[in-house]
Amino acid sequence: VNVPIGIVAIALTPHLVTESRSELGRRGFDLPGAAAVTTGLSALVYALVRATSVGWGSAQTIGMLAAAAVLLVAFVVIERRSDAPLVPFSFFRLGSVSAANATMLAAGAAIIGLFYYLSLYLQKVLGYSAIAAGVSQLPLAVGIVVAAGLASPLVDRYGVRRVLIAGLALFAGGLVWFAQLPVHGNYLGDILGPSLLIAFGLGMTFVPITILSVTGVKDREYGLASGLVNTSQQIGGALGLAVLSTIATSRTNHLVAASHPVNQALTLGFHAAFLGAAGFVVLGIIAAITVGRRGTEGHEAQAAEAAA
Repeated sequence: VNVPIGIVAIALTPHLVTESRSELGRRGFDLPGAAAVTTGLSALVYALVRATSVGWGSAQTIGMLAAAAVLLVAFVVIERRSDAPLVPFSFFRLGSVSAANATMLAAGAAIIGLFYYLSLYLQKVLGYSAIAAGVSQLPLAVGIVVAAGLASPLVDRYGVRRVLIAGLALFAGGLVWFAQLPVHGNYLGDILGPSLLIAFGLGMTFVPITILSVTGVKDREYGLASGLVNTSQQIGGALGLAVLSTIATSRTNHLVAASHPVNQALTLGFHAAFLGAAGFVVLGIIAAITVGRRGTEGHEAQAAEAAA
């Protein structure tokens, strides 16, 4: 599905996107930093995913976690010394940027888990085909777009952080609702309601995070700041899914070993994953409330206008 969309985007880009040049001149590519962070995160995800099978105390798990720690520390050292770092750590001196990235990291962990385990529930428990499972999530996708449109005037009226916290709270509530899914569920009674709640929560989350991510950032660095928050979402998704997979698999295996029916064991495992995802969102709420609370108010209106 993504291939034709990508081809169309490539074809239209030269005609619709105006040319621009960086005021900073040519920037090199931080190959050592890219190698360190990629291998470090890969080792961390692999360790988390395999821990359920080989054990948390196994040499493999401990070795991979140690390797991940060394590589990620090396990444930080490399970035601090690089003339063209992948991650400009100076951005994190801005409380708003730190809050945006911490919140997006947590939200990204929950988002990927949501779509993954909702799809598994629809197909493995309710017997939906892959196409039917995808179509059933259209209200969620459309709802996000609608809610994002409503979020902008809400931000103007109530402020960035209040709307962000409200959106995250709706997201967490929808995940807890999904954690009540029955084995013999149906779409209208059990899926649609929490899907719409989450849709409005996510729509109200993305807009203020985007604003916070560029609050206090120089105009010429908006692209870097936007790329950084998108990277936080991707990293959060990879790590979050690894953690949630460990939680769900452990719960399901325990129930199957205790002679529970397979569908019931799967459903309860998915419940654990949804609750774990809700826990990530709660961490995002804490980050939104506490990280960089001071010193950002004077920049938020300017950033909101620029992000729009």
